[in-house]
Amino acid sequence: MTQHILLTGGTGLIGRQLVKKLQGAYQLTVLSRDPSRAQRLLGSEINYLTLDDLSSLEDVDVVINLAGEPIADKRWTDSQKQRICHSRWDITQKLVDLIKAAKNPPHTFISGSAIGVYGRQGDTVVTETFTDFHDEFSREVCQKWEDIAFQANEFCRVCILRTGVVLSEEGGALAKMLMPFRLGLGGPIGTGKQFMAWIHIEDMLNGIAFLIDSRSAQGVYNLTSPNPNTNHFFSLALARRLERPCIFKVPAFVLKTLMGESSDLVLHGQKVVPEKLLTEGFTFHYPELKDALKALDL
Repeated sequence: MTQHILLTGGTGLIGRQLVKKLQGAYQLTVLSRDPSRAQRLLGSEINYLTLDDLSSLEDVDVVINLAGEPIADKRWTDSQKQRICHSRWDITQKLVDLIKAAKNPPHTFISGSAIGVYGRQGDTVVTETFTDFHDEFSREVCQKWEDIAFQANEFCRVCILRTGVVLSEEGGALAKMLMPFRLGLGGPIGTGKQFMAWIHIEDMLNGIAFLIDSRSAQGVYNLTSPNPNTNHFFSLALARRLERPCIFKVPAFVLKTLMGESSDLVLHGQKVVPEKLLTEGFTFHYPELKDALKALDL
């Protein structure tokens, strides 16, 4: 019998491509604030619901929760911070409450998070067992997001996706970086020594599929390449891929002026590695940055 997956965040960067990957193998329902827009983006062969329409998870086998206001698109005003937090916390709480209320709950709950939960960590190697988190806004957002999701632990298998920078030609952080690099104006940000833990979109999608299928998988997972790179190395590799120079630097004060507190996301980093995925037998198609960038249509 075909399994039924309920997906939130289906129109986002990861969600759009995850729908394509899962379509046909699963019955899909996408939760959206605007079902008509979601249908235009994702097609008519999928079920669509609003959060208000969702009253039960009795016939759902897997819940994948990727919804959330983009964290770096706008300056972190007090109101924007509230939107970032509650766009994640509230829908996750609603899903957990429905899991708890179900007579036959889903067997798997896969919920989003980000490597920002660790806070800035310099060049320390960070695995899923790391506990010395740095207290800052990204940690606050992600920690509560994860804590809410783990309330479902007594009722189903819970997997948390601590996601790095997703490399895709269809949007996300890489798309924002491309224009200055294409113009020959790209370069390292700040000192360039901060680590970027990245993952190719194909490995991201395959990682989620792996967690769906692996019934023994549970807990937090770093969804990043096994080989994080410094911002300086990443900048050189991207410039080389685009056949452009890499001679300019973006001073930290310029970024802080433009982005405010949210500049912390790119001026500081984490050397995150996916120890659990590797230990449990997942194989990355693009473990090296050069190959990951080459595989993208840039």
